[in-house]
Amino acid sequence: MIIHPIDFRYGTPEMKKVWSEENRFSCIVKAETALAYSLGVCGIISKADADEIIGKAGFASHKRAREIEEENSHEVMAIIQAISEACGDVGRFVHFGATSNDILDTALGLQIKEALDILDEKLRHLLSVLLKRAEETKHLVCIGRTHGQHALPMTYGLRFAVWAAETARHLERLDELRPRVCVGKLTGAVGTMASLGKDGIRVQDEMMKYLNLEAVDVSTQVVSRDRYAEYIFFLANCVTTLEKIAVEIRSLQRTEIGEVAEPFGKNQVGSSAMPHKRNPIKCEQVCGLARIVRGMVEPALLNNTLWDERDLTNSATERITFPEASVLTDHCLKIMANVIGNLTINEEAVSYNLHYLQGVNLAESLMTEAAKRGMARQTAHEIIRKASLLALDEKRPLSEVLEGSEIMSLFEKEEVLEYLNADAYVGLAVEQVESLVSKLSVHLHSAV
Repeated sequence: MIIHPIDFRYGTPEMKKVWSEENRFSCIVKAETALAYSLGVCGIISKADADEIIGKAGFASHKRAREIEEENSHEVMAIIQAISEACGDVGRFVHFGATSNDILDTALGLQIKEALDILDEKLRHLLSVLLKRAEETKHLVCIGRTHGQHALPMTYGLRFAVWAAETARHLERLDELRPRVCVGKLTGAVGTMASLGKDGIRVQDEMMKYLNLEAVDVSTQVVSRDRYAEYIFFLANCVTTLEKIAVEIRSLQRTEIGEVAEPFGKNQVGSSAMPHKRNPIKCEQVCGLARIVRGMVEPALLNNTLWDERDLTNSATERITFPEASVLTDHCLKIMANVIGNLTINEEAVSYNLHYLQGVNLAESLMTEAAKRGMARQTAHEIIRKASLLALDEKRPLSEVLEGSEIMSLFEKEEVLEYLNADAYVGLAVEQVESLVSKLSVHLHSAV
């Protein structure tokens, strides 16, 4: 019986595979194999015995481990026994000097490493899509909005560039995150390495080198969960950016605004009752799933507050938070890259909205120039403020309302129209977009 929507509705095959029970078992076997290798390198067991474990451990059966766990109710001991059976006589050295979480946390480090590789690729793809759209629309002037109200003109390219810059910062965070979360340990039951004696640090270092993971400097019985809280927060931060983009698209797709529309299939149905509907369901899905991922930040933080050298309160939580947060974040990245890449922009609606206030939203341009020409800035502000409110009330062009005002003593009529031209008041929007595209394109290509 399938219950969880991740099993049939959300997530990519590649990320689901990382957090599958089978891959977890495989990572645990890799950790045990690495332990055997390091024991051999350090002379604690013979190299021949280590090589035999390395060669045979992969034949351990997940099914057999499950059967054993049904009897002994201890997951790690069941896996150890399954590996030992597969290794024959040298199986007696499997798990030598280790405690359960030496293996479990190290295996988790391998899973997180795989997950970050996938997220890195998805973030880079999203960044490339955003940069492409920024370049395509760098000259497309639109109305900017603050507080949900028309503000000053900007460009769609600038909007895409802001999202691209934020995505690039997530890639930087991901790189910074790797050495802190892709870690393993072999410190034993309370962190002293007592079971390995003077060779403990060397054995741990060799084990992590074999797995291409960072070794913890110190730990209790478990890797400190501040590391994993940072990973979960990284995922929450990523999906919040995606939600931010999705919210803006949803807003701009409102019937009354109509500037953009997320992709809509030829045979797609918007509503069972209203045949005309074209709802932004992909963006709405991302917004909904982002709430789930963010909701996992607090449990991740609480998992660091374990009793003494450890308790088991983190275990059940992490079996849920790691797979769900990783799979849903990856899913949202894929969805939003597709939405943005295929986003329809209605330039007619963009132009209509840009000129809707008939120059009122260009009041800043005129006020600034009046101040440059000698009028006190606050005086100009008050004159234009009153004229703007009157223009809004009477639905008249601001230039018309200003006729006969003190402002007009500074300008020719044609000049006023020039300063109230929306297309001419986008500042350095184009230059900023071009600079960012150039900067991040180089960064993107050099990092791949």
